[in-house]
Amino acid sequence: MTGKCAQKEITEFTCIVCPVGCTLNVTVGEGNNIKVLGNKCPKGAEYALREVTNPQRYVQSTVVLLGSKTERRLPVKTDKPVPKDRIFDVVKEIRKVKVNAPVKVGDVVLEDVLGLGVNVIATRTVEE
Repeated sequence: MTGKCAQKEITEFTCIVCPVGCTLNVTVGEGNNIKVLGNKCPKGAEYALREVTNPQRYVQSTVVLLGSKTERRLPVKTDKPVPKDRIFDVVKEIRKVKVNAPVKVGDVVLEDVLGLGVNVIATRTVEE
């Protein structure tokens, strides 16, 4: 929910840092002055600031797996979060990848995707 009030933008969302799920109210005032209310710990305030100024997400997907007798696709994820507005670009690059078995958990299957300093890694070990 977002509203405007006297040159301020107020956003409400749920913190996902821990299981408590605090309801955070973030107010962005003049001069990008940001105020966070509702967090029960400092991590919630940090999360809210990141979410308002530079939202990022981990990307999870699968890639084509060649040379395996049991699996056709390999689950993968980014090793760091990527800017939210680049997620679809990252997914397009992941779709181009084909990996040969064997593969181990943590193997890099796509290095420095889009120059973001983020690698795409295997999340499952697959033998030939």
